[in-house]
Amino acid sequence: MGIISVEQVDHLYWLGRYTERVYTTLKLFAKSFDKMIDSMDDVYPEYCEALDIPNIYESKSDFLRRYPFDDSIPDSIISNLNRAYDNAIVLRETIGSDALSYIQLSIYAMNTAARSESPLIELQEIMDCLLSFWGIVDDQIDAEQIRNIIKAGKRIERIDLYARLEFDKNKLEREIHRMIPRVLRSGIKYNEYSLSRVSTLVNESTLDYEGIILSVESIVA
Repeated sequence: MGIISVEQVDHLYWLGRYTERVYTTLKLFAKSFDKMIDSMDDVYPEYCEALDIPNIYESKSDFLRRYPFDDSIPDSIISNLNRAYDNAIVLRETIGSDALSYIQLSIYAMNTAARSESPLIELQEIMDCLLSFWGIVDDQIDAEQIRNIIKAGKRIERIDLYARLEFDKNKLEREIHRMIPRVLRSGIKYNEYSLSRVSTLVNESTLDYEGIILSVESIVA
């Protein structure tokens, strides 16, 4: 492949971020689904606070229905999946039709889940499709820079979410060490100080989660 345009770089980067955002939030939602149904307490405000999304929901049942499936809510899972698709569709020639097809299959599974009274099976299908998408990226995209841009976005998003959720030091350290080489090899214009800072912060004895979030969010302008 020839020179990658600035517009393509942006689409590739956000394709990586949105696919990861959907994957990780789906894992968290699926893990919490049964707990929320069985619990007498309304624990969804804690979920919203952890992810730093507005708590616009009227009840637990309203959250369980609208957060995954209401595309009028900017922070819903379906809205983020639609953004992943929007980036993928304009990259059809860049990422290939097989990679695009797994994003499309994720959309179909999400629509099916929205009609189900017990949507966890379909939600698992979406996660499986996203894992397949990343596998196709590795297996069928020959241009290393394209793979690195997508994966730089993916790792940056994962670190952002893991820090918001206050994951333990080992998990964050692992993801940061995987993210840095992707950014360096991607050709993306990045903030050297922020990249160095996030590496420094994760090695401190007490994690500054807010500092990690601010640093990782400013790596790519």
